[in-house]
Amino acid sequence: MKKPKQTARTWLLGTMAVSMLLSGCNKLTQYTISEREVNTYLQKHSDFKKNIGIPGVADARIQVTDLASQIGRTEADKVRLSGNARVDIDTLWGSQQADVQLTLQAQPYYDKSRGAIYLRDMRLLDYRVQPETLASTFSALSPYLDLALKSYFDTQPAYVLDADRDKNEALAKRLAQRIDVIPGALVIPFSY
Repeated sequence: MKKPKQTARTWLLGTMAVSMLLSGCNKLTQYTISEREVNTYLQKHSDFKKNIGIPGVADARIQVTDLASQIGRTEADKVRLSGNARVDIDTLWGSQQADVQLTLQAQPYYDKSRGAIYLRDMRLLDYRVQPETLASTFSALSPYLDLALKSYFDTQPAYVLDADRDKNEALAKRLAQRIDVIPGALVIPFSY
């Protein structure tokens, strides 16, 4: 009679040990970067300022601030950014200022040689202009802004792995080959 209870207990303890071992190993197979971490990095390191437009017709000085990411939430494998832009516009009719709320979308890309995550193929999806009277002027400038944002994010990382930050990030920088997108996070699987 004692033998079946012992066997069941041994089996249960063995199963628990294997489960704990496998869950512990899972931490060593990937590194996860949360939206919050990407947002913090963007707040510290993103400094988009650009002069765009058609010289003599409509020139604009644009500064983008308050960038925040939504990773894999609205479209699989994509990162959506929202942010604000302060726009100083000079046209044939004078100078004006506008505040613009931007919505952007891009494809995350991992550059192994730099240990950096870039947002490639950035696109301006939507915008809201205040005051609304400048919406048509901004509409004429938006293709130039779209191109400038694409160029900026193709060369400026949205996040850089730092081996000095912690040991898991150092391991990710050394072993990562690609990046996966899940809702709310970027996952870097390790390649041993």
